[in-house]
Amino acid sequence: MRIQALADPDAVARAGADFTAGEARAAVAARGRFIMAVSGGHTPWTMLRVLADQDLPWADVHVVQVDERVAPAGHADRNLTHLRETLLAHCPLRPEQVHAMPVESADLESASGQYAAMLRQVAGDPAVLDLAHLGLGPDGHTASLVPGDPVLDVTNVDVALTGLYQGRRRMTLTYPMLNRARRIVWLVTGREKAEMLARLYAADPSIPAGRIAQQQALVLADRDAAGALKPSDSFTPAGTSRR
Repeated sequence: MRIQALADPDAVARAGADFTAGEARAAVAARGRFIMAVSGGHTPWTMLRVLADQDLPWADVHVVQVDERVAPAGHADRNLTHLRETLLAHCPLRPEQVHAMPVESADLESASGQYAAMLRQVAGDPAVLDLAHLGLGPDGHTASLVPGDPVLDVTNVDVALTGLYQGRRRMTLTYPMLNRARRIVWLVTGREKAEMLARLYAADPSIPAGRIAQQQALVLADRDAAGALKPSDSFTPAGTSRR
């Protein structure tokens, strides 16, 4: 895992957009398509708005969701609502290239299986993402893999449902799906994330985020989030460059 510390959340968002754009161009050149999974959150939404203005091979890009709250269509709690506002309204992605989690279904268990089947159709069997965007919660959660939830022990499916967390059930990609991703980029901002980022870097399995594969992972963090880390071969402080 490599960590890059940047000045502030806006710099993290811009770096995330640049990294994603580079991965998209490389994936399309190598395999003819780019499949990215996106998470919610203010910094990711800023990143997606910046990404929308990039010159990308949009016709070969597919967007899937890392997780989604069970809430009505258009609700502010839905990650899809913000995905549409920040990315889809500003770039030429066709509707069939955007794969929303079916959290409005009356049968959520069946719906999670249908989403996993769609992933296999788009990304192969087993499904492999080119890039997964992840965030880090102050409690150490990532995606909707939250402390104490039975979903942490799901290893036989790529998509699963959680119990209630902050008032909502969620649909989420599971560890097997996320850990097969070719690249993972973490966007981590805020002083309240500093302890958990240090534990993530240490691959602490007692927090959900610590069980995500690190070999192909890049963390983009602001100075506040990176405050508990020490410079090392894997850590680039803000204002420096790697050669």
